[in-house]
Amino acid sequence: MADSKRQITTFLTFQNKDAEQAMNFYVSIFKNSKITEVRRHGKESPAPEGSILMARFELNGSQYACSDSYIKHEWNFTPGVSNFVDCASNEELESLFTKLSENGKVLMPLADYGFSKKFGFIEDQFGVSWQLNLDE
Repeated sequence: MADSKRQITTFLTFQNKDAEQAMNFYVSIFKNSKITEVRRHGKESPAPEGSILMARFELNGSQYACSDSYIKHEWNFTPGVSNFVDCASNEELESLFTKLSENGKVLMPLADYGFSKKFGFIEDQFGVSWQLNLDE
C-alpha cells in the first residue's frame, strides 16, 4: 500500500443524500481545497443511483472522505467529535464562522474564552461540528 493511503482520514457519513452538497460547500470556503475522487452508486446498487458511494477531498491539506449512506442509522454527527481549525487571521475566522453557521447552530459564539483570543464552536447545516480558533 502506498504511503499516501496510510494516513488517517476523517470520514463523514451523510444520511440525507447531501454528501456531495456538503463536500462542495466545504471545498468552496476553505483555501487550498479540492475534490480528489468521486465514486457514485450505479444502477445495480441498493443505494439511489448517482449518490456518493465514496468521495475524497482535501480542506487546506487535511484529508477527508465521505459517502451517502443508504442505510438510515440511529446515529448521526455529534459535537463530541469536531473539526478544529486554527485560523491565521480574524478575517478568516469571521468568514468561516459566518459561512459555517448559516442554517446551522452556534454552540459557542465568537469570544475570548481564556484559552484563545477568539474562538467559536458551530454545528453546520449538515450536522458537522467545527471549532474555529484564532491562531495569533
